[in-house]
Amino acid sequence: MIETGQIAPDFTLPQDGGADVTLSALQPKTVVLYFYPRDDTSGCTKEAIGFTEMVAEFDAAGAVVLGVSKDTVAKHAKFRAKHDLGVALLSDADSDVCERYGVWIEKSMYGRTYMGIDRATFLIDGSRTVQQVWRKVKVPGHVDAVLDAVKAL
Repeated sequence: MIETGQIAPDFTLPQDGGADVTLSALQPKTVVLYFYPRDDTSGCTKEAIGFTEMVAEFDAAGAVVLGVSKDTVAKHAKFRAKHDLGVALLSDADSDVCERYGVWIEKSMYGRTYMGIDRATFLIDGSRTVQQVWRKVKVPGHVDAVLDAVKAL
């Protein structure tokens, strides 16, 4: 599990639109890396729209926002188009990055247990040090809290 003060594990993941994104290649930018369970569900849609609405503020603060789920790049492209999203969506189809960041967890719903992505956000500075971690994220107010933390760096 990745915690504040640790070096964020490097990764390369495919992005909707065809390009790959490598975390270390983004240095010295600040990176907001948010993990979400699934495209086009209510909470995930609200979170993605929230980050999109503030993308200019994140850009002005020198930060790039990346969303990660296990959905395919094709599903990400449909999700982005349907909601006019302005943040990059990365596909971690084999859950390798999710596991390294400690967000691939056992969940329970209606008495059934299954593996899924825990909604979490990592604020990573230009030297790839994790500056803040939000786990078990509740969507309302979250984007504002992350933007405040980015501005405080």
